[in-house]
Amino acid sequence: MSSERERTYHHGDLRRAVLTAALDVIATEGPTGLSLRDLARRAGVSHAAPAHHFRDRTGLLTAVAAEGYALFADALTGAPDLRERGVAYVRFAATHPAHFQVMFQPDLYRTDDPDLLAARARATDALRAGVADIPPDGRGEDDRLAGVAAWSLAHGFATLLLSGNLAEALEGRDPEEAFRALTGLIFTPEERRDG
Repeated sequence: MSSERERTYHHGDLRRAVLTAALDVIATEGPTGLSLRDLARRAGVSHAAPAHHFRDRTGLLTAVAAEGYALFADALTGAPDLRERGVAYVRFAATHPAHFQVMFQPDLYRTDDPDLLAARARATDALRAGVADIPPDGRGEDDRLAGVAAWSLAHGFATLLLSGNLAEALEGRDPEEAFRALTGLIFTPEERRDG
């Protein structure tokens, strides 16, 4: 077997190599810039090789989203309270921007994929646990709306951060510290709101 054939058909971890190349492309060009043929070239394998792992572009984006949700769930689970879960949310977006871009665009991937569903359920449970930790008088009567409020704040901040829209407002401040300060401005104890 020639070395060219070995290079083309044998790869130590082709799935990981293609995922890594895809994340690089997404981070610089967005998800629309993905092509399995280009990713195969980057990984140094035949143009058909990625299809063995991902079937098609949608399959690849499904794998990116599933991996993203698994990493996201891990990041959220380690946080001690809702505020720090929000900080973990912002940190995840900043350190995994390609995953973050894909995860919240369900039109890009197969939403019924079992790995994706399991990872997303773990992340959702971690977010809900943070809301459940708030005393009932601090979260209102509707736990779901309290969860949406917390999610909106963290997701909105993370999205604005990634798109470069907070650079001027943050004036060089650490985004995580700025997010903590923001939550203190918005979610104040009841006695401060009433007084």
